[in-house]
Amino acid sequence: MFVEVESNPNCESSLFLRFKEAGPAKRVVQVRSFERTPQGEWCWVTGWSDDPEHPCCPAYAQIVEDSGAGLTHLVFGGIWGIRLKPVALEEDWNLESPNQWGEPYLSLADAKDILCEDASAH
Repeated sequence: MFVEVESNPNCESSLFLRFKEAGPAKRVVQVRSFERTPQGEWCWVTGWSDDPEHPCCPAYAQIVEDSGAGLTHLVFGGIWGIRLKPVALEEDWNLESPNQWGEPYLSLADAKDILCEDASAH
């Protein structure tokens, strides 16, 4: 599988990566992010696209082989990456919000840090 993210207002990093799939992709709605706190915080996650009218798109988690980490859970979204916000935050998705942030993708070691749309674990 390929993950391509263009440099954009959601995340400055552009990338093109290739991974070997080790399981099916599942729609994901929440992840535990370790970006702001060492113990992690649960966040809503959405894919982010270049569509100015409807930038939100599905985010997925897929088990892949990563040369540096062995098997990992890759969380990816649209051509502009993924966007996260704490679950306690009640606001719409917005690039201008200081409480939200974008990432090209996430690589999470533990399936317990991912909540899929169907609420089943990986």
